[in-house]
Amino acid sequence: MLKSKGHLVYHYGHEKSVLVCDEHVTVTTDEDLARSYPGHDWRTMGHPPANMGDLIYATFYERTIPEIRKRLRPGDFLLCPWGMGHKPLADALPEAIAVESGIGNPAPYFAPYKVFESYAVMHAAQGNDAVRTMSNNLWYDVVIPNYFDPTDFAFSGQKDDYLLFLGRVGAGKGINIAVQIAEATGHQLVVAGPGKVERGNARTSRPMSEYVTEVGVVGPEARARLLSRAKAVICASTYLEPFCGVQVEAMMSGTPVISTDWGAFTEVNLHGITGYRCRTFEQFTWAARNIGNIRPQACREWAMNNFSLDRVAAMYDEYFASVAAIHGGLGWYQENPERSELDWLTRHYP
Repeated sequence: MLKSKGHLVYHYGHEKSVLVCDEHVTVTTDEDLARSYPGHDWRTMGHPPANMGDLIYATFYERTIPEIRKRLRPGDFLLCPWGMGHKPLADALPEAIAVESGIGNPAPYFAPYKVFESYAVMHAAQGNDAVRTMSNNLWYDVVIPNYFDPTDFAFSGQKDDYLLFLGRVGAGKGINIAVQIAEATGHQLVVAGPGKVERGNARTSRPMSEYVTEVGVVGPEARARLLSRAKAVICASTYLEPFCGVQVEAMMSGTPVISTDWGAFTEVNLHGITGYRCRTFEQFTWAARNIGNIRPQACREWAMNNFSLDRVAAMYDEYFASVAAIHGGLGWYQENPERSELDWLTRHYP
């Protein structure tokens, strides 16, 4: 995405990283991960709980800081999407312009420039003090959504008769609600992702019904097929969701979303257009029974026009130019006589 806008990009990461950049620098390997987490099954168990005292963190810092220092030039940005996990890099390289990019995690934060995934998480991070205080410094705390490669997803206007739950299989993501919706409406529910559905219905304590099919972790091709053919994707997160990329993946596939009514869903899931946002079980079941009212093409248009790599690249480009002006220009008062539009925050509705 950044290369498409002409930026010089260095990436520091795992040996198996596959990405477009000017140079990939390997700083961690499978062997490093095995030493840090012996016996851990990454496909079925997900990422271990974050603990900056783990060996892999120390390995990452020890190798990455000198590699960045070799390449760092005046005016370079240091993009830190790993939250506090990247703070030691910024501390060791104060001459870099540190930006926390793609913030979807709770506080604390450290960088002077912060890019949040949604207004929901930005406002939660700023808290009540930002409401009470008449003088603030919010100019360079911005919202830029997550970005998606349209070629990873297949559009289909024809749907099979199943609902889909895709992601981490756990209560926080609303798997119990998804199961109850399937049972109440008679839909098949396909569950894909790391983890297992707990046996027993949350409302009745009955054994898991015949409506649930678990397929485990799936690869990109199977994911695209499941997303494109589902009647709807259930995103019933029970916490303030910072973004929930699955909802955009569904929309890119032409599949509507049935979600809760808080967090990033209020910004991304257009009620009655790309799906439904719900507050009660009756609303969830009504949404599942009436999901055919949502046009697949409207879902696709919304996702493509607002969350594609090309669209989000332009938003980052505008933000980087604003921040760069602080370090090499007149800052907030920097003129731009070549500006012909101010579209970086424009939303394109179906």
